[in-house]
Amino acid sequence: MRRGMQGLALQVQEGLRRDPHGGDCFIFRGRRGDLAKILWHDGVGLSLYTKRLDRGKFIWPSASEGAIAISPAQMAYMLEGINWRNPQLTWRPTSAG
Repeated sequence: MRRGMQGLALQVQEGLRRDPHGGDCFIFRGRRGDLAKILWHDGVGLSLYTKRLDRGKFIWPSASEGAIAISPAQMAYMLEGINWRNPQLTWRPTSAG
């Protein structure tokens, strides 16, 4: 997960054979499963969003090929750390320290 927006855009273009500037969201997960990066082009510029879970892992769908499509609801569950196959909150922090 050391790649920035240009490296991830290049991976989308060459590895997945998709247009990184087409308006789709491309989500990448780290090896440990607790870090996700979202690459999105809004028509004006490229954006890179990063989210790290304090506890637990992102529930990731299995892909037989390089990319799969998920619904906006599934993406929202996934980014909240909720198992989108069985929606239940996995863990919520009780204090900041």
